[in-house]
Amino acid sequence: MSMIDRRKFIKTTSLSAAFASTTSLYSFKSRSSDQQYMGDFASPKIQNIKAAFIGVGYRGKGHIKLFASLPGTEVVGISDLYEDNVEASMDIINKLNKPTKKIKTYWGNENKWKTMLKDVKPDIVFISTNWNSHGEMAIETMKNYAHAFVEVPLAQNINELWNIVNTSEKYKKHCMMMENVNYGREELMFLNIIRNGHLGELLHAEAAYIHDLRFQMFEEERGTGSWRTLQYEKKKGNLYPTHGLGPVSQYMNLLRSEDNFKTIVSFSTPAMGRKKFAKENFSENHKWNELNYQNGDLNTSIIKTHLGRTIMVQWDETSPRPYTRLNLIQGTKGILAGGPTRAAFDDGFENFTKDSHKWIKDDGIKRLYEKYDHPLYKRLNEKTKDSGHGGMDGIMMYRIVECLQKGLPLDQNVYEGCAWSSLIELTASSVNNNGEPQIFPDFTRGNWTNTNTFDIVS
Repeated sequence: MSMIDRRKFIKTTSLSAAFASTTSLYSFKSRSSDQQYMGDFASPKIQNIKAAFIGVGYRGKGHIKLFASLPGTEVVGISDLYEDNVEASMDIINKLNKPTKKIKTYWGNENKWKTMLKDVKPDIVFISTNWNSHGEMAIETMKNYAHAFVEVPLAQNINELWNIVNTSEKYKKHCMMMENVNYGREELMFLNIIRNGHLGELLHAEAAYIHDLRFQMFEEERGTGSWRTLQYEKKKGNLYPTHGLGPVSQYMNLLRSEDNFKTIVSFSTPAMGRKKFAKENFSENHKWNELNYQNGDLNTSIIKTHLGRTIMVQWDETSPRPYTRLNLIQGTKGILAGGPTRAAFDDGFENFTKDSHKWIKDDGIKRLYEKYDHPLYKRLNEKTKDSGHGGMDGIMMYRIVECLQKGLPLDQNVYEGCAWSSLIELTASSVNNNGEPQIFPDFTRGNWTNTNTFDIVS
């Protein structure tokens, strides 16, 4: 089915099927008269962007450094639980020779960030706190007339995600979940190859966040491990789905005219690894040995889209295995796979392969990058290569600032962040019901069929 045929089919069939669903999560509420669809929203240009930061641990400090290093930016407020984090953030700004006298700082109370929002009246707010607080902080940021930029995931339950959507639509403010992996070199190249038609019609994708993070359990009082470890007792399913899912979602133009998420099934392995690690590394009466670990070590989910495509999503932060995001996309003309970068095409690739029976590798992959490196990567690589995570953090920040200053739609809209984050609750529901299929909510309320596709940004 061609692109045109697919779009016609979707517009005539998918919406009626979707809204016939009996689940309240899917249709939730109609859009009120004071709300605006935000799919292609572009805010008025902000020449000098004033930013406040909530949470300046490892990720927050990194965002401050990247933001403050760009022209036309100003840090106006910093809030954290710990004074030393705030002081270290101020040192970063000083080293960049940016003025610090007008920056207001807050620490020592869990609600100081609310005071900061009212005091400094920022244009945008970066939220880099623990998962539990993301949704509330994003909503309050927008209610204080600022755009919200939130670390992953955007929120942990679907009701809160709907509240984020409704607030964004009411206040006409961006709420972007900062999925930095969408800006990785490999991911950008895959997107470029796909948009140039070299994979044909897309059929299947595989996405994952497999990262052995058991060492974080040594962060007992502060740091990611101090709160993240507790999640393994309280929840089931995929707690961190977006790093792999974000890029493949944009490859497939999900929520952007072409296709959308439909249903998901999910299964988890037994929960063994965290208990074993705690027993081997902490005293018998340590708090980590008192937890009843419920969440399986590995979660595997299968998504079905409206067009019938499939996406396998995996998550594992416990097993002793090398890091991977999988990053696989299969089409009628070939396949692209990550970690390491591999490719195969039906007609082969130049003089390196003759057909799809062998992976393009070594010098062939070097040539693939030479030929198909994304224009955005080519433009920004030198400026961002030392920014973290292979440069993806810097490209993401550059694009956030660039879009706001030029009055352009962001590369990721609020509905994408909500859809990708909704897997947290949907996978838990499926796991708890023996793999029963769960229906995705349509946070766009049907408007995804008219949303611009995600094309190549140069």
